[in-house]
Amino acid sequence: MRRAVARFTEGDDEVASRELRDELESAGATAVTSCSRGEPVCVAGTLRTVTLRPRAGVPTLEAELYDGTGTVTLIWLGRRRIRGIECGRSLVARGRLTAHEGRPTIYNAAYELRPTVA
Repeated sequence: MRRAVARFTEGDDEVASRELRDELESAGATAVTSCSRGEPVCVAGTLRTVTLRPRAGVPTLEAELYDGTGTVTLIWLGRRRIRGIECGRSLVARGRLTAHEGRPTIYNAAYELRPTVA
């Protein structure tokens, strides 16, 4: 009942954020805003952007993962493309949280693709 009432009183962004937080809990992941730099983390969410950014001549695939509380940048060094890593895709990522340009970042994250909810 609470969810039904919330759908009428919350905006679309709030509903989407709440659904992502629910998914995060079901995946056994930690909220991005609760993660500490330097620690191994498990985060889950939806990819908002996926970009190829060469760094010093090395192909680098970057993706922004949003979990309903915040974002973390996933960077795969030496990769131009990874099958399944695309905007709108849900996934669980694991790795050590660092910071790159002031943003929470995981380099070469281990990941598990999750079914995308329509």
